[in-house]
Amino acid sequence: MLTNEQRNEQLARLTKEAELGGGQERINKQHEQGKYTARERINKLLDPESFVEFDKFVTHKCNAFGMDKTKYLGDGVTTGIGKINGQQVAIFSQDFTCWGGALGASHAKKICKVMDFALNNRIPIIGLNDSGGARIQEGVDALAGYAEIFYRNVQASGVIPQISLIMGPCAGGAVYSPAMTDFIFMVDKTSYMFVTGPEVIKTVTHEEVTKDALGGAHTHNEKSGVAHFRTEDEDDCFERVRELFAFIPSCNMIKHATRLTTDSPIRANNKLKTFIPDNSRKPYDMKELVMEVVDDQHFMEVQPDFAKNIITGFASIGGIKVGIVANQPAFLAGCLDIDSAVKAARFVRFCDAFNIPIITLVDVPGFLPGTVQEYGGIIRHGAKLLYAYSEATVPLITLITRKAYGGAYDVMASKHIRADINLAYPTAEIAVMGADGAVNIIYRNDMANKAKHVDYYENEFANPYRAAELGYIDEIIQPEQTRQRLYQYLKALENKKVKTPERKHGNIPL
Repeated sequence: MLTNEQRNEQLARLTKEAELGGGQERINKQHEQGKYTARERINKLLDPESFVEFDKFVTHKCNAFGMDKTKYLGDGVTTGIGKINGQQVAIFSQDFTCWGGALGASHAKKICKVMDFALNNRIPIIGLNDSGGARIQEGVDALAGYAEIFYRNVQASGVIPQISLIMGPCAGGAVYSPAMTDFIFMVDKTSYMFVTGPEVIKTVTHEEVTKDALGGAHTHNEKSGVAHFRTEDEDDCFERVRELFAFIPSCNMIKHATRLTTDSPIRANNKLKTFIPDNSRKPYDMKELVMEVVDDQHFMEVQPDFAKNIITGFASIGGIKVGIVANQPAFLAGCLDIDSAVKAARFVRFCDAFNIPIITLVDVPGFLPGTVQEYGGIIRHGAKLLYAYSEATVPLITLITRKAYGGAYDVMASKHIRADINLAYPTAEIAVMGADGAVNIIYRNDMANKAKHVDYYENEFANPYRAAELGYIDEIIQPEQTRQRLYQYLKALENKKVKTPERKHGNIPL
């Protein structure tokens, strides 16, 4: 029988073995590639001394292909709980030093266990992905492990925040778990996501493409829209995750704590007095307006490199945390298109799921015309944004800064799809279309007097007063009042409750 001292020595020895993962040589190789190890990542992301580990000594049960001769304590993934900014979270971090982070049955069970813990205790789950995919030697057991994770992603969706950090390769079936989470962070030059890698593509389609071009951080942040944040390195990634947690709650059932700020909620926005150009065709940067209105000029933009004609992100006003959706007239004139509609719809649904009020800033001339958009399904994709806003029951405040034309006016959180408060600047233009296009239709038989007709149409419709007469605009405000008014309405809507029809779920036009 072992003595107590021997038992303590045994624990210390096994603990050291588990923490070495695949061994010092592989750890060194990880560092040479500019990457931290699984455990180093956890320690750098979480609050100091807050991590509590689960299942440190788990190993696989596979005996095929000589696997019984190689076992690593922890089976290539570190799991547990800890804190970020004092907020409790659950976490798993795949260890590339153990079989390249490949997922087997025991590896998957550890992830599933910590995901179940997160859901049962209503705390966010963070996944640090660094894996070559399924452990081939374990066959269908590995595939079953992935499916068990996918199922839990769906069960947790809209209940607890799910965050994915892509810290290395993420290939094949491994990509679908991050794809179902709320936010994906990628790291330049070391993160990759693809269903099939460059070699398979070359064999099947004869295309030659690098890993970075196929599924790197730039590709998924700028082209595909799969990822939400692109970071310079792993340290930058961890800082951005910590920033995100300052704006999102632990789960869907708690009341949000306010953010500390010394920025007065009644601060006048004098910069905005002359911010909107007199010429309605002249672009301006909506981000400047956002930064002027929010607390401490702190705006965390989501998907800044994708669909730049719409802006999404988190901020606070008078300490009240909000999601912001805004057309960007500096890019494609702020038109809605396929990518921008999908980007904004997903963001709106996240905010609604987690009780984050939504402020919508509108300057939209309509939907982007053309065969590319029509053939790509702009009708279906545009309807996603319409559906998301119409479904939302959180406080909805809309401000029309300039153009709100046609169906895009309806879609961008109009009064008619039940926005709570609809505001407008005196510069707002609410109409079916711009004056020039309208005159070409209405007065097509009298084009000799086109200039006169354009003036008439602009005087009648290129203003917010007709909509205000009908009660579609609650208040026309001066731009310098923006922050104060938004704060007052946010406070008034703090206890909003909406009863929705009883149903299993709606059928969003996917």
